[in-house]
Amino acid sequence: MKSTGTGKRLGALALLLVVAGLAGPFQAADAAPLEMVTRAQFEAWFKEISNWGRWGKDDEMGTLNLITAEKRKAAAALVHDGVSVSLSMELNKTADALNTNPFEQTLTVGEFGGHAVAEDRYSVRYHGFAHSHMDGLTHFAHAGMLYNGVSVDVLEKGGARKLGIQNAKDGIFTRGVLVDVPWLRGVDFLEPGTAITSEDLEAWEARTNVKIAAGDVLLIRTGRWERVRQKGQWNFLEKAAGSHASLARWLKARDVAAIGSDGVNDVMPSGVEGLANPLHELVLVSLGMPLLDNLDLDPLAREARQRGRWTFLFVGSPLRVPGGTGSPLNPLAIF
Repeated sequence: MKSTGTGKRLGALALLLVVAGLAGPFQAADAAPLEMVTRAQFEAWFKEISNWGRWGKDDEMGTLNLITAEKRKAAAALVHDGVSVSLSMELNKTADALNTNPFEQTLTVGEFGGHAVAEDRYSVRYHGFAHSHMDGLTHFAHAGMLYNGVSVDVLEKGGARKLGIQNAKDGIFTRGVLVDVPWLRGVDFLEPGTAITSEDLEAWEARTNVKIAAGDVLLIRTGRWERVRQKGQWNFLEKAAGSHASLARWLKARDVAAIGSDGVNDVMPSGVEGLANPLHELVLVSLGMPLLDNLDLDPLAREARQRGRWTFLFVGSPLRVPGGTGSPLNPLAIF
């Protein structure tokens, strides 16, 4: 890295994401122990799945390129009943162990042109474990590089000079697919630490007769919020259900456009030597794929089960922040 300031910023980012408990054998809560993935294997996966240069050396869209006009038209045709379901949590204004940066709202009432008017100021650091948001392609780096071989030197205090979230200004309008893993396993929720693998997704496909395809948004439900309702909050940073890093290879093979979850997508502990969120790094940097974190997928799961439909129109648009690393998000599933 050429920029000391950039190095410090990335160091701070890494510090925020580091969690304890990566030593010892990695085990999903209701599965056999999984072999710890070495850094060498992680590096091999990173190179194997890379989309760098696939859409040109100057591409800043990544896997959103997979959402073609034909894909959008086909997704629009999935709307039969006009029922819309929000996939976002309410922005959390209460500080706690998982929400160290609560959403802040300051409302003022005044007068303008003879009218009584109210306005408010919003402030939030949305990355982390509490707010529903979209991770952009500048959120994680690998060996001093961002997606498509862009140097981390583009990261500046006023915003990234390349790969900013404004490149997704046209939004994500495509087929959404819900993989409800607790439903598949016949439980209310996955226990913290449960790893989801490609075998789970293929078992879900076999049961539902739905094949995850190119340009889809894949939403993986762990039942996080149902577990909170039944058992209360726990140390999510130490142990959380989510997808294993090896899933990135499957996402590349299927050409998924974006992935989201009711957690932070990664299983924790990750089972990858020395890395807290390896799936984030593989997906954001190697694939150029945005992630959707901390969604509320429970209302969607109820609609999907009731209708016997696991696919729908997915719509989500980030704020057009020049050089932003992501955005708060209220995505919609429309049946």
